[in-house]
Amino acid sequence: MSRAFSRSYIAVLALFLCAPLIVVIGVSLNAKKQLLFPPAGTSLRWYAELFADDAWLGAVANSLLIATTSALVALSIALPLAYFLWRYRVRYARALFALGVAPFLLPPVITALGFLIFWATLGFYGQLPAVVISHGIFFVTLPLVTLSLGFEAIDPALVEAAETLGADRRRVFRTVILPLIRPYLVSGYAFAFVLSLNEYIVAYMVAGFTVETLPIKIFNSLRYGYTPVMAVVAVLFALLAALIFGLVGRFGNLPRLLGALGPGEK
Repeated sequence: MSRAFSRSYIAVLALFLCAPLIVVIGVSLNAKKQLLFPPAGTSLRWYAELFADDAWLGAVANSLLIATTSALVALSIALPLAYFLWRYRVRYARALFALGVAPFLLPPVITALGFLIFWATLGFYGQLPAVVISHGIFFVTLPLVTLSLGFEAIDPALVEAAETLGADRRRVFRTVILPLIRPYLVSGYAFAFVLSLNEYIVAYMVAGFTVETLPIKIFNSLRYGYTPVMAVVAVLFALLAALIFGLVGRFGNLPRLLGALGPGEK
């Protein structure tokens, strides 16, 4: 009875969590140009329209470019910072770590306003590189946390053994440390990439409508007319995120990334 109740509870919970996505999928299959659920007839015409409309394709290209490059920026900031905090154990390590996670802890509007003032002062408001750098700083928390967990999982004996055998710090990092933290690098990049794809406030405050990403394009479409293409974009976003996080869960150390302690840790 207890097992049956548990399974029923999990099934109801899963259905509740999936209900919004089910509705969006139904809306994306509407035969008419209306946001209806249940759909009034079924058709894949809106999926074809997404890939035939230059405006939507431009937004897709901007979002993918920003997400790809900003995730690299976030990773390039997080990797040396996490390595420094792990390697040297300085007194001000917690302050540096807090500085790294601060952009994600502050309300997004406050962070976005700060970026707006900064880039407007420098004369780069509305530029694509400004959005990339802003997203990279805003999402640096995710790879910083995952890489910090990865460094803490390294057995110090392995590093000591490599140094004892004559390897300098660069070779130790390249041949011992880097292979051990590679899953955490990939996971941190994946987290930053997916969230950058879906981010709206920072992109809008930094670039306005000059650089139109998919979230901004959806907002514009809501202002000027409803179309099931918006639901198609949401479905594709959800499937892409599910694929990426599924791969992270399959090939990465997911329990460790969620903060679980390793063997022998307290």
